[in-house]
Amino acid sequence: MHATMRRPGFRKSAMASLATAGAAAVTLALAPSPAHGAEPAKTSTAQAQAQTDKIKAIVKAGEKKHGDDLDGWIRTALDVMDAKNIPGTYEGLHRNIMRESSGNPKAQNNWDVNAQNGIPSKGLLQTIQPTFDTYHVKGTKDSITDPVANIVAACNYAADKYGSMDNVDSAY
Repeated sequence: MHATMRRPGFRKSAMASLATAGAAAVTLALAPSPAHGAEPAKTSTAQAQAQTDKIKAIVKAGEKKHGDDLDGWIRTALDVMDAKNIPGTYEGLHRNIMRESSGNPKAQNNWDVNAQNGIPSKGLLQTIQPTFDTYHVKGTKDSITDPVANIVAACNYAADKYGSMDNVDSAY
């Protein structure tokens, strides 16, 4: 993820909130939102483990049901995303994957600013390691080049920053 996009209307809505509700509204409007796949703060260890086990089962079933190719990876990722309430559609994922990596899960960008800083973008959706680590969904493999884990982490990031991967039409 190597470029920043601004959300249209964000500044305008934040200013309207300030005018309407005062300084408290600005604090709320500008506070960062949690990742969609993040565990709730008060989740018990047993609940967190149950959720991780559920995601692992979804991934395993998806591999058998959907196959080990781009179509199967997208469909399995969508199953995980559905379980974690991460928005996105097949079309939005496919469009962004084809633009970012041409469907190669081992793609690596060795020439942009991230690569020059020692953290090249990798995988189907060209995620950098710190972003993958932050938005990784437990229960998917802990590998940036694993196709399903890469898709889900990138979509979790895009949901947090842009509302959905479907809203991304360029480098993000």
